[in-house]
Amino acid sequence: MVGVWVVLGVLVLGGVAGAVLKARNGRIGAAKETERALPGPVADALDPDAAVTLVQISTTFCAPCRHTKAVLEPLAERTDGLRHVELDVTDQPEVAQALGVLRTPTTLAFSPAGKELLRISGVPKGPAVLEALEEHLPAASSRPTQ
Repeated sequence: MVGVWVVLGVLVLGGVAGAVLKARNGRIGAAKETERALPGPVADALDPDAAVTLVQISTTFCAPCRHTKAVLEPLAERTDGLRHVELDVTDQPEVAQALGVLRTPTTLAFSPAGKELLRISGVPKGPAVLEALEEHLPAASSRPTQ
C-alpha cells in the first residue's frame, strides 16, 4: 500500500512541476539591472543600426532553441528596426554566466547602446515579443511588414 502512495505522490509532484515549467515557457520578463560590461560576443552581435537586437542564447543540443530561432528570425526579417542573432554558448559558458542566463533558450533584447530591454525565457510568441518591444521600435514598424 505504501508503494501506491509513493507512486501517486511522485505523479502529483511531477504534474505540478510540469505545469509550472509550461507556464514559465515563453514568459517575457523585465531586464536584469546590471552595471557589468557585456561579454565580447554579445557586444559584437549588437547592431548599431537596429533599434533592438534580439540575442538568443542557445546550446548545440537544445531543441527549443531551434523553435525559438524559427519564431524570431522571420519576425526580425519582416519588422523594421529589429535584428535577431543566435549565440551558441555551448563552448563559452562564461558568456551565459556573465549575463545571468540559467537555461536555454533565453532571448535578451538590447538597445544599440547595449542596454538590456527585456528577457524572454523559453520559446517566445511573436506577437507578444512585438507588443513588449513596441515602445523601443520605430513607430511605423512596430507591426510586421507584409
